[in-house]
Amino acid sequence: MKQLLERLKESLYSVLPITAIVLVLSISLAPLDSGVMVVFVMGSILLIGGMSLFALGAGMSMQPLGEGIGIQLNKSKKVWLSLLCCFALGLLITVAEPDLTVLAEQIPSVPNMVLILSVGVGVGIFLVISMLRTLKGWALNYLLIGFYLLTAVAACFAPADFLPVGFDSGGVTTGPITVPFIMALGAGMASIRGDKHAGEDSFGLIALCSVGPILSVLLLSIFYDPQPASEVPVLVEAATTLDAFKLFSHSLPHYAEEVLIAFAPMVGVFVIFQMVFRRYTLHQLLRICLGLLYTYVGLVCFLTGANVGFMPAGQLLGSSLADGGTKYWLLPVGAVIGFFTVAAEPAVHVLKKQVAEVSNGRISQKSISLGLSIGVSISVCLSMARIVWGFPIQYFLIPGYILSLAISFFVPHIYTGIAFDSGGVASGPMTTTFILPFALGACRMLGGNIMTDAFGIVAMVAMTPLITIQLIGLFSEIRHKLHLKHTAGRAVDDEDDVILYYEDMGGAQYE
Repeated sequence: MKQLLERLKESLYSVLPITAIVLVLSISLAPLDSGVMVVFVMGSILLIGGMSLFALGAGMSMQPLGEGIGIQLNKSKKVWLSLLCCFALGLLITVAEPDLTVLAEQIPSVPNMVLILSVGVGVGIFLVISMLRTLKGWALNYLLIGFYLLTAVAACFAPADFLPVGFDSGGVTTGPITVPFIMALGAGMASIRGDKHAGEDSFGLIALCSVGPILSVLLLSIFYDPQPASEVPVLVEAATTLDAFKLFSHSLPHYAEEVLIAFAPMVGVFVIFQMVFRRYTLHQLLRICLGLLYTYVGLVCFLTGANVGFMPAGQLLGSSLADGGTKYWLLPVGAVIGFFTVAAEPAVHVLKKQVAEVSNGRISQKSISLGLSIGVSISVCLSMARIVWGFPIQYFLIPGYILSLAISFFVPHIYTGIAFDSGGVASGPMTTTFILPFALGACRMLGGNIMTDAFGIVAMVAMTPLITIQLIGLFSEIRHKLHLKHTAGRAVDDEDDVILYYEDMGGAQYE
């Protein structure tokens, strides 16, 4: 109960700011119908409760399960079997990710399952590469440079209208189900090494697993030649509070079924793993099962609140701000929304907790939160500029990734791993159900091309934290070196004072 109350407090701090922003906008720049506001407020309540249960459940179940599998895979003497298991895990967990289904439904010319499986194969292959990196101790920045160059080559042959969606796929893949499990898997694989770089190498799995979907979807687009996506319809509004309650009660079973299907592969992996290795005691099994239940209920509540409550509000806010002479307000409003929305992402809390544990508190959760918020704020602001003036996404992504990779050579490796992981974590369900609809509504009102102007915002959200988190690491390293230099100088001064005092007092007789 104490842990649940702590998670509830975290969720309140995360969701209330964005709720307050929408309420202020609804009575100032972008008036909304009362029915939309009622649904939005009910969605906020579900978000707060869902995030609390999800955070509690993920710590009890998904993290120990991922760590246990990671440790066991590293102990296996049959490397090929461990690599095959990594591929299967990556494929199964990705297929289960709800955010990926939302993206797939926007691509009419590619069958949903074809797109989902291609993304799953990409994640599976790069999870294998991640395991090899952890075992061999390969440098993350060199691997990322090589794979981003491959991505750039694939982008040259992909249809221009499909390019933003291809980069978006890398962000939506790392959602609330994938992130806790993969991060714990990395921690488990690295922990058995026991060397001083093991903690650093536990990060970076999310980063590499975000590159695989981009490559696979770009390759898929070359063969399928997708057409422009259909517009996302605004969900049904509620005239009364009773209508709003009915809307949520009718939607809840749909998301309960969706999350149940998503959880089935993970539960299956857990059962098979326990039957084969007998790793967990009865008490641990009960705790993991209870944690899975909390995670399931929390994710159902969260997705219902986000999709039913936040999606229509986001679309209508974007449309209202883009209408008339207020379209330039999209930039500052988008920056404020991005700053506070990332705090409501469920997987962000998982990342911050693991960072604090691995670094023994040297990297604070507060600094990670600030870096993510600043990064997402900048990315949403730039995305609104793309919608208003029609800038191609390449103008932002190419310089952004070049800068982030360049910084990686000047910061400690642990910051590089955290930064590139945080990019995938930041672009979660809140991005796809609130920020993306906000962009779609604005783009539709301004008459822009949805495929080239609105899509790509998830990729932007995943890119800017790579720079901000590493800059925080760079400044922290500079400050630490200056502190050591100052401390060393002060120690020398103190030693000189002692020697002078010793000589003045008569030397040896006072020794």
